[in-house]
Amino acid sequence: MAEAMKQSVATMLKGIERYNPDNLSTLERYVVTQARENAYDLEANLAVLKLYQFNPHLFNIEITSQILLKALTNFPHTDFILCKCLLTEQRLSEEPISQIMFLAHILEQCDFQIFWKRIETMPDMTSRITGFLDSIRKFVCHVVGITYQTIDRTHLSQLLGDINDSTMKHWIKKYGWREDGNLVFISNQEENIKTKNINEKIEFDHVAAIMKSCR
Repeated sequence: MAEAMKQSVATMLKGIERYNPDNLSTLERYVVTQARENAYDLEANLAVLKLYQFNPHLFNIEITSQILLKALTNFPHTDFILCKCLLTEQRLSEEPISQIMFLAHILEQCDFQIFWKRIETMPDMTSRITGFLDSIRKFVCHVVGITYQTIDRTHLSQLLGDINDSTMKHWIKKYGWREDGNLVFISNQEENIKTKNINEKIEFDHVAAIMKSCR
């Protein structure tokens, strides 16, 4: 259903129709479909927030919360910041949006263990976003992959939300990591350092004055 709606919504977002409030109900249903079917359409979600901005009396805090949570699932991309910029300070301070803001702050700081503890206190909010937890784990693995050469297996489990052994093996295999006892070998970060040749081009006119003064 999400794929079918994507085509019609894409047409709806062209030209002046993008700002037609009569389209809002369709766009809101599309947000709910994205959350249910683990789909994602940033452009459509931004259009919803823009329509709320132009029509504050139509603001729906539930839909907005789902849009923000979906944006979290696309870390480390800047989707969340783009969505946040379309909300007023008053909206950002309202519940549950303020809670989502805190979750984003924790993720930006890479305080993953604190993040998982906080998530445990709000199961109703995140359970409506299919694939939310695994999407966050992808971000965790991204950070681990660019940070560690080796990591303690127990610590990795904690960073991924205290996952069980079989789930741990799934993520290790997914990213091509290697286990050796209680250590997980991620990569050799030194091999990831790429050299860059810098070519400087100096025109004769630029140094003529210097050469003349050296006579």
